[in-house]
Amino acid sequence: MSVNPFMNAMLDPMLTKPWYRLASWFQNDDINPFYTQHGTTLWGCANCDPNLNHFFNNGMGSDSQLVGKVLVNNKNRKVFEGLNSLVDIGGGTGTLAKAIADAFPQLDCTVFDLPHVVAGLEDIKNLKFVGGDMFEAIPPADAFLLKWILHDWSDEECVKILNRCKEAIKKNGKGGKVIIIDMVRMNEGDKESIETQLFFDMMMMVLVTGKERNEEEWAKLFFEAGFNGYKILPILGVRSLIEVYP
Repeated sequence: MSVNPFMNAMLDPMLTKPWYRLASWFQNDDINPFYTQHGTTLWGCANCDPNLNHFFNNGMGSDSQLVGKVLVNNKNRKVFEGLNSLVDIGGGTGTLAKAIADAFPQLDCTVFDLPHVVAGLEDIKNLKFVGGDMFEAIPPADAFLLKWILHDWSDEECVKILNRCKEAIKKNGKGGKVIIIDMVRMNEGDKESIETQLFFDMMMMVLVTGKERNEEEWAKLFFEAGFNGYKILPILGVRSLIEVYP
């Protein structure tokens, strides 16, 4: 396991140049500095640029290796107990879903991502790949996993994604839940922790339309999307595991 793929992605000129356009962005109506620099969104660039798509997916896969080890250890694996099916939304090339599928052979896992991301990826054992758009519809399952997804999007867009999850839970006909791996921002901790939280918050502003959220902001999203409860468990550095219930 290496952080090199993640660092290669984050230091790619396609992702670093927008930081130098902050001053220009403050004076225009573009959605973010990335758009000011490139004239399109990060997702649009990744769709059209094979190199960026490769670096980005490798970077997220590298992070997913670490998260996977944390999720399937004895302390956290109970989050998957009683589940028969799981959809990893925005799961990329399936690194995290594969770790979960290997640890829970009885669990049918689906990686759901944009068609160009999952193109050419082959189903294996209890893991399959499905292309689609999470803003349109999500395959039904017992649970839905969102790792480092919602912080990429605005509040309005997050509510849309969560609404699609809730619709998929209803279609499945069981209780269901959403499992979120993301930062829960806190105004406490050591200097390095606070700096890390602020950096990721700024990165979301520069590259996408999202932000890092505190517990109150997360709860607001869940309740606006019609969910009734949630539980937060810190698991890895500044990131937490959030279970959301209908």
